[in-house]
Parts: sequence; C-alpha cells; structure tokens
Amino acid sequence: MQKALGNLPRGLLFIVSAPAGTGKTTLVQMLTHEYPCVVASISYTTRAPRSGEVNGVHYNFINDAEFSQLESQGDFLETAQLYGQHGYRYGTSRIWVENQLSLGKHVVLVIDTQGAQQVREKIEVISIFVAPPSLEVLEQRLVLRNTEGHDSIKNRLERANEELKQRFQYNYYIVNDDLAIAFQVLRSIFIAEEHKFR
Repeated sequence: MQKALGNLPRGLLFIVSAPAGTGKTTLVQMLTHEYPCVVASISYTTRAPRSGEVNGVHYNFINDAEFSQLESQGDFLETAQLYGQHGYRYGTSRIWVENQLSLGKHVVLVIDTQGAQQVREKIEVISIFVAPPSLEVLEQRLVLRNTEGHDSIKNRLERANEELKQRFQYNYYIVNDDLAIAFQVLRSIFIAEEHKFR
C-alpha cells in the first residue's frame, strides 16, 4: 500500500541549511517524528556538549585528534570548521549516510552552507535553505535561547548574514516566520521529491 513517504527502495539525500537559531533542527525533528522513513544525520563535532545535549543523539562528540583520524581515512562526506582557525569542527559520516540510503531511508543533513557545497560536489542531493524573517528576529531568538554570550551571538549574526547570501545555490527556500507553515512547506518538498520522475 502506497504511503505519502517511504515507498522507495533507496532513499533520497536532503540538505537543510539555515543560520543558527532559525529553527532548522526543530523542523527536521518534526519531520522525523511524523515519518519514520526520514532520519537526520548526527554530525561529529569537536565542541563540548551544551546543557541537555546527549552524545550519539544530538551530536557525536569527539576530540580533535579523533576527528583528524576520521578525516584522514576519508570517513566524512563533508567537514566544516566554524569561527576561524581555532573554531570547532563538524563532519558527516559517509558510511552512515550510505547505509541509511540503502535501507530506503531519506537522510537529512542539517549542515551549514560550507558543508552543503562539499556534498553537492560529491553526490546527488536535494537542498533546502531555511531563513529567518529578518536578522533582527534572528537576534531576538538567539537572545531568548540564552545559550550563548553577547560575542558569540554577534559572531552568529555576522555568519548568518554571509550564509543568507548563499541561499540562491539551494533548490528550495523556506522563510520560518510561522513554524507550522514552514513545516507544511518542508513536508511538501519531501513528498514531492519522492514522487518526482527520475
């Protein structure tokens, strides 16, 4: 019996990029909760866990040496280093993604614009950019989140401004002004892509 999602023998690969605080993680969690055939990749990172984050659930937390070893083995589909030379590193496991796709799962990579460009150069992917209504609204959301200091928020806003310039490289563009509507749009994209002739 056909379903709205989850009919393909091999899954599709999606990218969702957005500035920090835009709601991309919440939107993807809503999607994976409604559709078991959609799974979000869990990135590797060298940063320390924030309050409430669980290793293997939110991120795979590893140290810098472990990250370098995995990178040298070619285990990452993409890597990113945030906030300059001494920033934290992030990476997506190529093997995990391939295994999930072969099981018929749609895989979502929640990654930044830098990582998205690397993935596009290596593999066929459907890319979605989620934007805030404005940088002012984004600043309010970051302040209300209360997870970072003033300097970190300033860095994130500067980076958000740069990321917004990359939105034209994506297949789809969603403005997350209203979470329920943004989710309807995201869900529609996944359903349409599964039913597209290839």
